Amino acid sequence: MQSAFVEAFGRTPVAIGRAPGRVNLIGDHTDYAEGFCLPMPLVHVIEVAVAPAQSFQAMSLTNGEMQSFDPSGLPRGNWTDYIAGSLAELSKLGIEVPPVDVLVRSDVPQGAGVSSSAALEVATIRAALELAGVTLDDVAVAQAAQRAENLYCGMQCGILDQMASAVGRQGEALLLDCRTNRGELIHVPSVFRFAVVHCGQERRLVEGAYNERRRSVEAAAGLLGVRALRDASAAMAESLVDPLLRMRARHVVGENERVLAAVGAMKNSQAERFGTLMVESHRSLAQDFEVSTEALDRLVDSALEAGAYGARLTGAGFGGCIVALLPACDTSKWWSRVAARNPSAWCVQI
Repeated sequence: MQSAFVEAFGRTPVAIGRAPGRVNLIGDHTDYAEGFCLPMPLVHVIEVAVAPAQSFQAMSLTNGEMQSFDPSGLPRGNWTDYIAGSLAELSKLGIEVPPVDVLVRSDVPQGAGVSSSAALEVATIRAALELAGVTLDDVAVAQAAQRAENLYCGMQCGILDQMASAVGRQGEALLLDCRTNRGELIHVPSVFRFAVVHCGQERRLVEGAYNERRRSVEAAAGLLGVRALRDASAAMAESLVDPLLRMRARHVVGENERVLAAVGAMKNSQAERFGTLMVESHRSLAQDFEVSTEALDRLVDSALEAGAYGARLTGAGFGGCIVALLPACDTSKWWSRVAARNPSAWCVQI
């Protein structure tokens, strides 16, 4: 990273921040309902290097693109918005970052539903904090990153992705309570072997579609008279007259229950039970929340037919990746069987 920064900007960086992408094992579209989720960091990371400059500009080593940006200005509608928004949130906290040159290096797949945007936000904030000589705890970093995505980038996401990137640790899953923003790190037993596979269809997370799901969840909670669907029961969800809101609420209420059951299964090394819950989660996301695609459904079915204990889409949906829980097996043979039915799919991590 040092030499790449020198090549790009003619001097060495002053600070470097890093953050991983994540896979959500179970618990999607629950975070903005103040519910529970169970993410785990990937080995893939984003690095952000910075040094003071005359103006704000950023270069991505992924696409070789140099872009100017302005944290005090309007979003530009490109990848620098995640950097600008993160610096803008630090400014609101009284942490002023001078104009900087920024270099981004990433091996986190973009558009795959594994939180490349959250990783970029968290890595940017960590680099900026080091540059400013200020410290924030991991939760505060995640909260600032979430605000950047909500307020600057316009994506009304919950805090799942940012917390997974900022707080998560390799080899451990994070049981995240999105009401309190507190997490419990859970050791992943050796019998749990996860594969993350891209369906070959880029995740096109249309902001309107995602934000509509959130509005539906909030509307359902309002009609039920609860603060958030985290407080609703299955019977309450089924009492909703509007069929669309009933479906959305059914998913969120059931998904929260599945997350807590999955944590119990993980703590007791019950891989098959965990896998069953993953399949239930995918069916709910596909049928009640309507965020799956034909490519994701086919990939999940293929993963199960090839011997996985469980499989589900991971992240917000609309394309991107699935996560599969594999038994003790020859993973190359498992992957060959999956790839044969899904020629556009590619393996992110096993």
